[in-house]
Amino acid sequence: MRILHTMLRVGNLDQSIEFYTDVLGMTLLRKNDYPEGEFTLAFVGYGSEGDSSVIELTHNWGTSDYDMGNAFGHIAIAVPDVYQACEKIREKGGQIVREPGPMKHGSTILAFVKDPDGYMIELLGRASE
Repeated sequence: MRILHTMLRVGNLDQSIEFYTDVLGMTLLRKNDYPEGEFTLAFVGYGSEGDSSVIELTHNWGTSDYDMGNAFGHIAIAVPDVYQACEKIREKGGQIVREPGPMKHGSTILAFVKDPDGYMIELLGRASE
């Protein structure tokens, strides 16, 4: 068994695809419209769906925003250098909501970025020595 994907409902699919591909460097793996169901699915990730866990962006036609709720936490992405990743994300217009630095009560370097729909993305590096 393995995790296939995580699904996020998004209000503006083009804006979300741009964020995940241009800002976070993922690849758009596939995108399909389902006219009878009035929704579109787009899959993005750092590797193929056969080898990697990916993110499914679901756009329900006619819905531009969602209530975030309080149960979902974040998606975590490993990066070689959190500080450098944040600079690149900032240069591309991404919103850093927690600047890079050691985690509270630990030494792992992390930062948080918010996607266009408000979902939190944690960038994780190695523990500082």
